[in-house]
Amino acid sequence: MSDLEMQQAVIAYRSFNRFHTRLVGALDPHYMGSALTLIEARLFYEILNREAPLASELQEALGLDAGYASRILRRFEGEGWIERGRGADARQRPIFPTDAGKAMFAALDDRTRGEIERQLDALGEAGRATLVSALDTARALLGDVNARDWTLRTFRPGDMGMIAGRQSALYAASHGWGAPMEILQGEITTNFLRSFKPGREQCWVAERAGRMAGSVMLVDSGDNAAQLRLLYVEPDARGLGIGETLVRACVDFARSAGYAKCWLWTHSILTSARRIYAATGFEIVSVNMHDGFGEPVQGENWELKFQV
Repeated sequence: MSDLEMQQAVIAYRSFNRFHTRLVGALDPHYMGSALTLIEARLFYEILNREAPLASELQEALGLDAGYASRILRRFEGEGWIERGRGADARQRPIFPTDAGKAMFAALDDRTRGEIERQLDALGEAGRATLVSALDTARALLGDVNARDWTLRTFRPGDMGMIAGRQSALYAASHGWGAPMEILQGEITTNFLRSFKPGREQCWVAERAGRMAGSVMLVDSGDNAAQLRLLYVEPDARGLGIGETLVRACVDFARSAGYAKCWLWTHSILTSARRIYAATGFEIVSVNMHDGFGEPVQGENWELKFQV
C-alpha cells in the first residue's frame, strides 16, 4: 500500500468512527434515554452475560481503568442493581445482578433493539443483507476472533462472476497478470456453467464473515480424469485451513465419482498452493515455460492417481 493509499484508509477509518460514535450515542450521558452511559450499559451487559464475574475480569474485558470500573460498580451496587458475594477484597468478590438490575437492563435493551430495528427497517431487505455482510467483513478484517469461523458450500447463482473477478484482481496485484488472466478466468467459469455435469463436476465456496473467502472447482477433462481448477483463498483468510479443505473436497469428490485420476495446472511461483497440492498427494508430472500472462513463467502439471 502506498503512502497516499494509507492516508486515505486512515481518513476513511476515522471518518467512520466519528459517524458511528454519533449514531450510537457513545458520548451521550444518558444512553437511549436511560440513567446509564454507553460504557456503563456495556459493563452491565458483561455482568449479565458472565457467570459471577469479578471486578478485575470486567475491567480487563473492557479495557477500563481499575478506579473507573470500581466507581461504576459502586454506583450499580448503590442503585440496587448488583450485589457482591464473599471475597478477600472488593476486586475478588463475585458480582451478581439483582432482579431490579435485570429489569432495568431489560427495559434498556428493548429500547435499543427498537431503535436499531427502526434504522434497519429503512434499508429494506437487500440493504440489510448488504449491511450484515459488510459488518461481518469489517470484524474479520480488524481481527475479531469471533469472526474467524468459516463454512463450506457448493456454488450458487452469482458465484462464478465473483470468483473470476476476485481472482483476476488478486493475480493482477500480486503478479501483474492482467487482461490475459482475466480472460482465462472468465472463460473457465463461463464454460463451467455452460457444460456443468451434475455428479461429475462441482464447485465449492468457503464463506467467512458474510463473504467469499475462497473457492475451487472440479471439472471433467475427459479420459476419466478430473481437473482441479481456480483454487484461491482470500489473503485475510489464509492460515485457517481453507485451501487444504477445498483441495480435499475436490479429491474426495473425484474419487467417489469414479475418476481414475485428478490433475491440475499451476505455476512454480504459487508456493502456498503448491504446498497444499503436495500435502494432499499430488505430484509434478511435467513443467513448461509460457508467456501467456506477459512475462515468461514456469507452469507445472500435477497429478494424483486413484487406486482402482
